[in-house]
Order: sequence, then C-alpha cells, then structure tokens
Amino acid sequence: MDRRAAMKWMLAASVAVHYLHENSAASTHQTTLEGYGTDPNLLAGEVPWERTMTPQQLRATAKLADIILPRTSPSSPSATEVHVHDFIDEWISAPYPSHREDREMIIEGLVWFDRESKRRFNMDFHRLTEEQATAICDDICYAPEAPPELEDGARFFSKFRNLTLGGYYTTDIGAKDVGYVGNVALPAFDGPPPKVLEKLGIDKAPW
Repeated sequence: MDRRAAMKWMLAASVAVHYLHENSAASTHQTTLEGYGTDPNLLAGEVPWERTMTPQQLRATAKLADIILPRTSPSSPSATEVHVHDFIDEWISAPYPSHREDREMIIEGLVWFDRESKRRFNMDFHRLTEEQATAICDDICYAPEAPPELEDGARFFSKFRNLTLGGYYTTDIGAKDVGYVGNVALPAFDGPPPKVLEKLGIDKAPW
C-alpha cells in the first residue's frame, strides 16, 4: 500500500474525515497527467503537479506542523524533519475535487492564523515564538470548547491536525514510532501475550 492509500485508510477511520473519499486516492482516480504514479516521492522532489503554496504559507505550515508534532527524541523527529509541510503543500495542490476543497480551507486557515497572530502579537504567525504560537493553538485545539469568535480557526485546526498526523505517521519514521513493523517475516511466533489472552478471557491460544 502506498502512502496516499495509507492516508485514505487512516483518515477514513477518524471522526473528522468527511473530506476524504474514494476519489482522493491516487490509485483509484485517473488524471490526464501522463506518467502519474501512485505515490509522489516528496523527498526526491518528484511531484507530478506544481506545488501551489507561497513561501510564507509554507513557513506558516511548517511552524504549525511542528507545534502539533515537535521533536521529542532522536527516533521521534519533528513534523518538518520528515517534510510534513511539503506533504501538505503537495496534498492541497493535487488535482482532485476533495483536495481542492482542502486547499480552500487550509489557505483560508493560514490567513486566519496570520490575522490572529497580528491581533495578539503584531507579527505573522511564522515569526512567533513557540510559546506565542502554542497560546493560539491552545485556544482552538478542541473545537467544542473554542470561543465563538475562534470557531473558524478551530475548524481549520482540526483539519490541519488530521493532515499533519496522517502525513507524519505514513512515513517510515512515523510508522516505526507507533511500533508498526509491516509485513515482515518473524523468526518465531509464540502466540498472543498472556495479558491479551487474559483480557479476552482465554486460558491459552487455540493452536
């Protein structure tokens, strides 16, 4: 399964993924772009369409992605260290209807963040300190409790967070961070752990 297909499955399982449907997976949607494969290699710069974010939008995207997923250890790098900001740029630049809808919300949301940053701190969002940027995010990170005047920002933040998490955890590093090993051969399999069997009320595995 390629990264775009993995994103489809991950986001389809969450409660805020109304924007992702069957046509958003590159493996199931045909385009007129000759030579388009199923999974652009962002690290190698292999994207079959023009990326549309401006430099300022990309800086704001990187800033916000790292607030959501900062570096916590050498084995758990930040969002930008695995190019999540580039992934989001590629995602909203893709020529699919649902991606174009995402683009509208993401771009409008970045405008909202800059406007809110200037209102609070008199500077663009990407120039804020981590403490200042986190203060804005804290006020909108849980949409049901966001003040009415911040509802637009909260809706954007929910979508942006889903894209950030999806982009991060469909990388090899992100998959390893959650302990996913993939389809690999095991030297031995001793059955489910005893705690799992106990939780299921089973004395021993039936094999």
